[in-house]
Amino acid sequence: MTNATHDVIIVGGGAAGLTAGIYASREGLDTLLLEKWLCGGLAAETTSVENYPGFPEGVHGRNLMEKFKQQAQRFGTQIVEYSGVAKAEPLEKKVKIKTDNQEYDARCLIIASGGTPKKVNVPGEDDFYGKGVSYCATCDGPLYKGKDVAVIGCGDSGLQEGESLLAHVRKATFIEFLPYMNAAKILQERLQKSEKTDFLLNHMLASINGEDLVSSVTVKNRQTGEERKLDVSGVFIYTGFLPNSSFLGGIVELDTSGYIITDENMETSVPGIYAVGDVRSKRVRQIDVACGEGTIAAISARDYIKELI
Repeated sequence: MTNATHDVIIVGGGAAGLTAGIYASREGLDTLLLEKWLCGGLAAETTSVENYPGFPEGVHGRNLMEKFKQQAQRFGTQIVEYSGVAKAEPLEKKVKIKTDNQEYDARCLIIASGGTPKKVNVPGEDDFYGKGVSYCATCDGPLYKGKDVAVIGCGDSGLQEGESLLAHVRKATFIEFLPYMNAAKILQERLQKSEKTDFLLNHMLASINGEDLVSSVTVKNRQTGEERKLDVSGVFIYTGFLPNSSFLGGIVELDTSGYIITDENMETSVPGIYAVGDVRSKRVRQIDVACGEGTIAAISARDYIKELI
């Protein structure tokens, strides 16, 4: 247990949280960042980040996030990894943060807890997790060298991660529930040109099949109702994310999907508590957007603390 009161506690070590750490620490604020796993967030799972300014040839997400982390530490951000937050409790002029084995107090809280990949909830998804079902092509793609795989979802994440699979697999079949793709046009064009890809639009995943390992998927044509099996060794799922906001226990206002509502200063419905990155209610979720939000939250926190003390 600790009785020390930090100026700022940041929950989450992705792009938004680390940027908030950089700015808060540079302002001379005592800043503690708590990350439930390793710093980097979802950005670290992307093989090639091509739309982050300053890297014309692209950059590996893990390398980019490592630079973020080093920069935050350089300015004094204390980072504690493998420290998931179980509860946040607003008190008078401070917030109490509880992890599994520690308690911390802070004058301000910046929530940058991100999101978790959404499941499609079809038969076989849970049974074959780690046995052919994956939510990270960057992590598991090399395991499928020369094999056929299915990618579920044709948004930016699905096509970006699917593109990284093409360096390993024999063929990738992309299955999209909608009759069109939502990904950036440049991604669509690039993958459609590949001889290794096939696209089944207006189709849904019905089941994931196999014995010990995945051996096929069953897909259903949403227009005709026809079902068919595709022989695949792996299934990579990219159908959206669920916000990691349950630990807040309803202390701040959420939208109908569980994302945190803020004003333009990133402040939530509770003064002194801010939200940034993928956990925040908004339309666009990109690394550079998360960085901007982390910057705003840190500056807002600085101003709030000045008035507080």
